[in-house]
Amino acid sequence: MESLLEHVEQLPDLLAVSRSPLVRDWDPLTLDRALEWARYFQHLHDRFHTRPRLREALARRLRRGQPSPLLGFPHLGRCPQLLGLALLENRALPPAACRRLIRSLLQLPGSEVASQPLGLELLARRKAASRLLALPSGRTRPPEGLEPQVQAEAQLLLSRLREEEQEADPARGTGGRLHWLSGVLELLPQPRAFEVVAAALLLLRQASGAEQAGGRGRCGDSLDGEEASGTGDEYVAEHLLSWLLGKPDRFSAFCLFLPGSVLASLAGHYSHLSKPYLDLLTDWGSHLLYDPLQGRWVKSCLDKGELSWEELRERFSCLCQGSSLLRGQTQAALKLLKARDGDFKVCGLSVWTDLLMEV
Repeated sequence: MESLLEHVEQLPDLLAVSRSPLVRDWDPLTLDRALEWARYFQHLHDRFHTRPRLREALARRLRRGQPSPLLGFPHLGRCPQLLGLALLENRALPPAACRRLIRSLLQLPGSEVASQPLGLELLARRKAASRLLALPSGRTRPPEGLEPQVQAEAQLLLSRLREEEQEADPARGTGGRLHWLSGVLELLPQPRAFEVVAAALLLLRQASGAEQAGGRGRCGDSLDGEEASGTGDEYVAEHLLSWLLGKPDRFSAFCLFLPGSVLASLAGHYSHLSKPYLDLLTDWGSHLLYDPLQGRWVKSCLDKGELSWEELRERFSCLCQGSSLLRGQTQAALKLLKARDGDFKVCGLSVWTDLLMEV
């Protein structure tokens, strides 16, 4: 028993070293030994958590020598996660040891898969690994304009949503999944969340296009090697679109942040997006005023997040360069707006006339 207590007393030192520059000398074997110790401490927690006297003895020894009781008995059960997180955040860890660590984090023990639901903790570990790798999957050609790191995070989000869809209880409906998705995305800064959602929708579109071409779309594969299922991915897309369109302010910020080419690509594939996007552009265009002195359209309120004339023209041009259906919808909307304004054919009287002439 004394030997066991002496081992537990070393946990604070192990975690302290994992956060220090000393890990620069670690090789993969050293990392494996550290992870083995972490799993050993977790085993002690699982073995003694129902025995109060032993729990207290381990907790007392764990607190020995610490300036304050930062670590307690429950930390033994989370030791692999605590060690892994500390090492992932330590830039001194050599590349070879870092790769070994990432493989260890992504490869869950069989018992964990069988006994515990895959949740936010797993997604956080995968996301942390992807941020270190900052590389796209070798099987995937990223959509145009999509950064590799954003693509990796989007693939991880899709993987988790697919797992949720497979494990979903039909009696619960979609409320629980949307709540989970909102919780994850709200942990990200808003611009980053918009990038990840747009990337996920683009990857789903890419996978759908590959399947329609006659083969299974591998571009939507997760880092675990899961393949996209057509029906399942439709539900995943619905969850993402429901989150995006759930709040007008959120959708408006999404459309302001992303480039017109990306938004046109999404609107061309997801019919749920095309009308709200056109309505939003219509609202922004209605706030433009013609300045005869400058000879151009200007914002009515400079401090608002509305688009300038040049930005609005670029957005409509992207829509008109999209699919034939999207192009027809866009041109029909512009012609209707022009007619409502008086169907003028002279520049400077209606923003919709000028847009039709430009695009």
